[in-house]
This record gives sequence, structure tokens and C-alpha cells, in this order.
Amino acid sequence: MKDRILSATVRRNPTGKYSVSILVKTDIQELPKSNAYVGIDLGLKDFAVLSNGTTYENPRYLRKTEKKLAKAQRILSRREKGSSNWHKQRIKVARLHEKIANARKDYLHKISTEIIKNHDVIGVE
Repeated sequence: MKDRILSATVRRNPTGKYSVSILVKTDIQELPKSNAYVGIDLGLKDFAVLSNGTTYENPRYLRKTEKKLAKAQRILSRREKGSSNWHKQRIKVARLHEKIANARKDYLHKISTEIIKNHDVIGVE
């Protein structure tokens, strides 16, 4: 392996899980040229519409999880702060926040990767 590790960071998130981020110095790999240009219009009804007609829908699957989160937060607000049930409920709320954040990151990563691989120049309105 020619790459060099520059640093490693250990983090603990609110749900109690640990993760390690490793910063590595590596060579940049050039993407093949496609000579394609595209403009992106971000909206409310559709998440994004490209100038070539491609539309990306808003992720509706988050609505169900957001309802669960609202219910869990209501339950947490009724618990006595500092009690063992409050701590358990706080972990449940943190897990739901983490699930929503991960789903959002995954969706954005998939869309951005697809757009970048297929187009050389991207304009955002």
C-alpha cells in the first residue's frame, strides 16, 4: 500500500457507538471525460431537476421515521430528567436522529455520485 496515514480520530456519537476516521494521503484518480453539461434546479416538490429532464424525487421514506422521532421526543419530554427511563428514552431518540441523518446522507451521496460520474460541468441554480 503506497498511501500514507496522516491521522486517525476516534469519536463517540450520542447513541454510544464509536467510530474511527482515518485521513490518508493518496493520489487523485481522474474521472473519464464525458463532455456533458448539466444544470441543477433544487426545489420543494421535486428534490432536484436537471436541465436534461432528469428529476429526483424528495425522499418520502423519511416521513415515517420523522413521525416515530416526534413520538419518541414527546415520550422523552414526559420522563423525569435524570431517571433511568429518561436515559433509555434519550438513547432511543438519539438512534432515530442517527437513522434519519444516515438515510439523508446516503440519498445525497447516491445522487451526487451519479451526477458527477455522468457530467463534466455542473451548474446549480
